[in-house]
Amino acid sequence: MTETLSGATQSGAELTEALRRERLSAYGRLRGGFPIPLAGTVYWLCLGLAGYVLPLEQWSMAAFVGTGAIFPLALLFAKIFKNSFLKDRTAVTSVLVPAFASMLLFWPMVIAAIQGGPELIPLILAIGLSIHWPVIGWSYGRAPVFIGHAVIRALLVFGIWMLLPEARLTLLPFSVSAVYLATVIFIYFDSRRFRATT
Repeated sequence: MTETLSGATQSGAELTEALRRERLSAYGRLRGGFPIPLAGTVYWLCLGLAGYVLPLEQWSMAAFVGTGAIFPLALLFAKIFKNSFLKDRTAVTSVLVPAFASMLLFWPMVIAAIQGGPELIPLILAIGLSIHWPVIGWSYGRAPVFIGHAVIRALLVFGIWMLLPEARLTLLPFSVSAVYLATVIFIYFDSRRFRATT
């Protein structure tokens, strides 16, 4: 019995290590999926620029419609940089569906804010669109990096929203864009260390 339990523990440890290696290998191979956050960088940069010319209602509509452009833009960047993140499959690829499903649950808050507090929309979007980041980070074996992105982003936008209400349509989206860009640069170079991981 003890021998069987020891064998199961060893097999579990071996499976955990094999899965860790596979996740890190995908991280290196796909360069951390950087085309997606690069698209996010552009999306938030455009929203920051729009904040100078659009009132909140029109800005919000541009933000809602613009979310539909993030994924196609990511695909364009993937093609430009020859990064086939969409075609790549690993043992943990199936975690992406629940990760994105949980992220999409922020939309009822946005819809409620339209009626009850439209000034909350930039804050809800900025945090809500990052809810899946920790899970994506786990799928690449680099959860701390991706969690760091989400936490820094949430704290930064909350601080701007609270302390600089006049900058909610400009500095707030620019700050998200800056966090995205810093993350893209970091994961692009960090992922090089894992390109040969097998």
